[in-house]
Amino acid sequence: MWQRRAFLKSAGAGFLAGLLPGQVLALERNDLVFASAVQTAAGSYGAVLMGERGDVISTIELPDRGHDITISREAGRGVVFARQPGTFALVFDPDGREAPQTLTSIAGRHFFGHGVFSPDGRLLYATESDFEAARGVIGIYDATDGYRRIGEFPTYGTGPHEVLLMPDGVTFVVANGGIETHPDYGRTELNLETMDPSVAFIDRRDGHLVGQLRLDPGLHQLSIRHMAIDGQSRVWFGCQYKGAPSNNPQLVGYATLDGDIRLIELPPETLGDLRNYVGSVAASADGDMIAVSSPQGDLLVAIDTQSRRPVLVETLRNGCGLAADKAGFVATSGMGEMIGLAGAERTARRFDFQFDNHLLRLG
Repeated sequence: MWQRRAFLKSAGAGFLAGLLPGQVLALERNDLVFASAVQTAAGSYGAVLMGERGDVISTIELPDRGHDITISREAGRGVVFARQPGTFALVFDPDGREAPQTLTSIAGRHFFGHGVFSPDGRLLYATESDFEAARGVIGIYDATDGYRRIGEFPTYGTGPHEVLLMPDGVTFVVANGGIETHPDYGRTELNLETMDPSVAFIDRRDGHLVGQLRLDPGLHQLSIRHMAIDGQSRVWFGCQYKGAPSNNPQLVGYATLDGDIRLIELPPETLGDLRNYVGSVAASADGDMIAVSSPQGDLLVAIDTQSRRPVLVETLRNGCGLAADKAGFVATSGMGEMIGLAGAERTARRFDFQFDNHLLRLG
């Protein structure tokens, strides 16, 4: 668990030196540190580092709306990715000694909101779209050379969204949403009738496809978007359904590296309240629970990974961000709220900014 002490060790002494007295006090009051992209009350965009008590420790400005954040202790850097289809990713230095660096997507590519560092922090990988060819790629950036883009490999699908590194440190798992977009048409989804979502396992060393899993062909409009890895290395995923609103398919499932993929059975009332949309997935610190959120349905659901059944259902208006804390989860919302659930003992707090879809615990 990367608590305050570990965060400070990673961030370096310069981080504390760069903070104002009030920010140092905020850091001292908290054991855990979280990060999220936000929109301010004035309409500008940024990202915040904050403690579990709700104290804002530091902020950075973004040129446009951000989505997810990844961070590397080894690289000593964090990266905020633009919301898809976005053309920037902002690299920031948690210790504040260096100004943020903005990466711009190359011609013919745009970012898809998510990315991850290699275990040694030397490489940054980002989900991107080769939109003219309607195929997903993983862009590779050299963190030791100014984040120069040094290559790419395919995601073996269209519309890749989240990418995670499996516990083996070698295999990427990519959620190919199956949806084609093109910057000429904004966020319009161009292939709803022929969608082909999949979960792809890819060797990060050379980009070769280790395995690829698909749900039943009758569920081809079930876009796989977000993931989390439980204590048994199962990849839990949440889906967004693009078919007829009157249909109500299951939205949560898991895949394994040895070739199993399945949806779990959520109770009809819970499933209906998700409104065919899962916006974020997180695993608890011990890997025994998964939480999913639906900002469309104002719903948060915690699931026992062994029984595969919900253990908690809670409402949070426009709630989407999820991250593990010591015992349960912290959830954030587009209304500026932050609450604890499923074992987390925390008073609800409200901020003067809106959280974007994802919340990252730094560690």
